[in-house]
Amino acid sequence: MPPDRSEPPTAPAPTLQTAAYLRLISMPGRTGPRYPSEVPRGQQLCYSDAYARSVEARILAVETEPSPAVLLDSTVFYPGGGGQPADTGAIIRAADGATWPVRSARKVEGEIVHELEPAGAQPGALPAAGEVVSAEIDWPRRHLLMRTHTALHVLCGVVWRDYGAQVTGGNMEPGSGRMDFEFERMSGELVGEIEGKVNAELAAGRDVRVEVLPRDAAFAIPDLIRTKINLLPPGIAEVRTVEIVGLDLQADGGTHVANTREVGTIRVTGYESKGRINKRIRIELAGGEVASA
Repeated sequence: MPPDRSEPPTAPAPTLQTAAYLRLISMPGRTGPRYPSEVPRGQQLCYSDAYARSVEARILAVETEPSPAVLLDSTVFYPGGGGQPADTGAIIRAADGATWPVRSARKVEGEIVHELEPAGAQPGALPAAGEVVSAEIDWPRRHLLMRTHTALHVLCGVVWRDYGAQVTGGNMEPGSGRMDFEFERMSGELVGEIEGKVNAELAAGRDVRVEVLPRDAAFAIPDLIRTKINLLPPGIAEVRTVEIVGLDLQADGGTHVANTREVGTIRVTGYESKGRINKRIRIELAGGEVASA
């Protein structure tokens, strides 16, 4: 018998930061970026509210092989993608507080599956389908990734606006990241100039807006795809966009802060040539954690 879905999962009351983010977002509650036409069973809050840290959910399915994993009817976990690592955290059973660490999350046929730490999920000790749990992310790590991701978009926006260079690659970890650009030249002077411009844009307090657009409307936007190669699948019906108002607008599936001021400042930690017209810039967030609600 399928689990009772008559009552929707309970989301936490919005904080000030969450409320600010939600006002910027127009997105169907049960869709995420780059999905096939079939709507996933699980509500995926990471795409519509990056500030949601936990949610009450019901277990839809449990997997034991090749490693323990669960599917929930609602989740705040981001499954990774676009250079942003997946969230970590915990699944906590409401009935008795039993806790299973979540080491990662991944997309499987449009659904977000939560991979449990094997040491904390011995045979016979896994949660069961139909049980009510709380899904909780490692918030300090997520928030650091949100700040890092937004910083990289500001870097991308500055480089595109002022130098016309497309992105050829990128990756990030909490607090640091790198982007590869189609630059023919790179120097310490140029990198210092870029760092100064990025920090000026971060300090400008630009809002970050997330929308989901029909495919035709999205691809009518000039320069929406900033990568050298268009990585979006040809059959998608909707495209999720992230706009840093007045600076940058591009297709993106990750989590971001609501305003560039929340990032703080960055510093360039290195640059290198990866080919004749491929140059890499490495950045890290400067200073400690910026307060969030």
